[in-house]
Amino acid sequence: MSKCGTQIEHDASYERNRDANQKTLAQFRERIEKTRLGGGQEASSRQRKRGKMLPRERIAKLIDAGTHFMELGSLAAAGMYAEYGGAPAAGIVVGLGKIHDRDVVIVANDSTVKAGAYFPMTIKKNLRAQEIAIENRLPIIYLVDSAGVFLPMQSEIFPDKDDFGRIFYNNAILSSIGVPQIAAVMGPCVAGGAYLPIMSDESIIVEGTGSVFLAGPYLVKAAIGEDTDTEKLGGAETHSSVSGIIDYKVKSDEEALDLVRSLVSKLGVSAKAGFDRSKSSPPKFDQKEIYGIIPGERSKPYDMYELLGRMIDASDFDEYKATYGKSVICGYARVDGWAVGIVANQRTIVKSKQADGSSEMQIGGVIYSQSADKAARFIMNCNQKRIPIVFLQDVTGFMVGTRAERGGIIKDGAKMVNAVANSTVPKITFIIGNSFGAGNYAMCGKAYEPRMIFALPSARIAVMGGEQASQTLLSIRVQQMERGGKNISSEEQIRLLDEITKRYDEEMNPLYAAARMWVDEIIDPIDIRKTISLVIGVANNNGEVRQFNVGVLQT
Repeated sequence: MSKCGTQIEHDASYERNRDANQKTLAQFRERIEKTRLGGGQEASSRQRKRGKMLPRERIAKLIDAGTHFMELGSLAAAGMYAEYGGAPAAGIVVGLGKIHDRDVVIVANDSTVKAGAYFPMTIKKNLRAQEIAIENRLPIIYLVDSAGVFLPMQSEIFPDKDDFGRIFYNNAILSSIGVPQIAAVMGPCVAGGAYLPIMSDESIIVEGTGSVFLAGPYLVKAAIGEDTDTEKLGGAETHSSVSGIIDYKVKSDEEALDLVRSLVSKLGVSAKAGFDRSKSSPPKFDQKEIYGIIPGERSKPYDMYELLGRMIDASDFDEYKATYGKSVICGYARVDGWAVGIVANQRTIVKSKQADGSSEMQIGGVIYSQSADKAARFIMNCNQKRIPIVFLQDVTGFMVGTRAERGGIIKDGAKMVNAVANSTVPKITFIIGNSFGAGNYAMCGKAYEPRMIFALPSARIAVMGGEQASQTLLSIRVQQMERGGKNISSEEQIRLLDEITKRYDEEMNPLYAAARMWVDEIIDPIDIRKTISLVIGVANNNGEVRQFNVGVLQT
């Protein structure tokens, strides 16, 4: 076992990095706090006047006192749907909490945002919550308060595989695999959305505010000419005493939440996955120094070992093949007592020893053949030993060029991608800096089904780096214009390049990724350690052991 990290000097470079990272973090926190205002003060006041709590107030009342609710997708839909006035947090609050010390997924509609209507991103966020419940065998609690589909966008919400109907498909799947679902109807539950509480295992309705129906009074009048009102059509009394589709009728939000807690307290305990955990030890080095280690300028190198030394228990690291394929770091450690395997990109320029005894300089953040081969083998080892894997991404892609191609970079890259794709132990991904091209895939990007994926404010996600992409796009644009007979001056090319670069930079920003749920959340760099612990603790609830098999691997 070796120590990871060193005492670092708080020099001018460190101070610049710290100031830049903390400034960016503050900007994201400000954005998140603004998002948590939902539809605004006026809409919130209307909800309270009706005797209803706000969604995050409901969640705070529901979870164990003094515990943390880990909100996910808090920036979903940021900058989207401007033509409709926006949809802060996609009009739904999703996350992980504890009820009677049991991990649960919570989904709460925010009726201050367009009456809780479902936008495309609302559905994506709801489906993500159900996916987390399925993967980790977690009870899921729905706090329902929604007017249903946002009709102006119905064509993007209703018909496809991962659209609105998939929510009810997942209700059925969750029930079939024995994952408890409890729905508290605390407001409207309309049209297709009416299936959600009824397809849950147990349902609760709040008298006077909760309602469930396939068609509201106006649509009923238009369809069959019947005059009715909300309460008679689908209120608490109708569904608890007449139709019998609701299991419990309560008088207030508070009573509904107390009942949910009581129901969860009586759930049986399922088999655990059995991931190894020992007594936790703090890192040897101050976690807050991470702010000064990660460069404020994304192109600058840094030593990933210094980051690891401020994340892992006692800064102790069992490094795998330490002198081979050094542009990817692999090894075993503990995080808050949990045993983990770590796969991390090294951002410094390193030397790798060749078979003939010579040394080769390797560019930081690039995956070489040796590195990919090492990482693939290490990932297979982690699966053999049932050890969760943490991926720390700061990758510009795989090495290119004649030497790399002749050396089999595609074959070795494919081995790594294969191992990542077929891995059955929980994979947790953190995008520290760059996440470009096939490097994103090999380091367990969103497409490779990490159990959860997070980004730091310093993250950048794209098919390639901004400078290379902008120059490539400019070249294509200029060729197209010249083929059309237009002569492009150097000044015009500079203007076009600036325009392209600005758009590309905006799309690389982690806010853009968070808005589209490419990452589960943007987190504070010093929260990496506690986030790893939380996610492994959650994953430990799924005791199902799947066989690891990589299929055909070229060697």
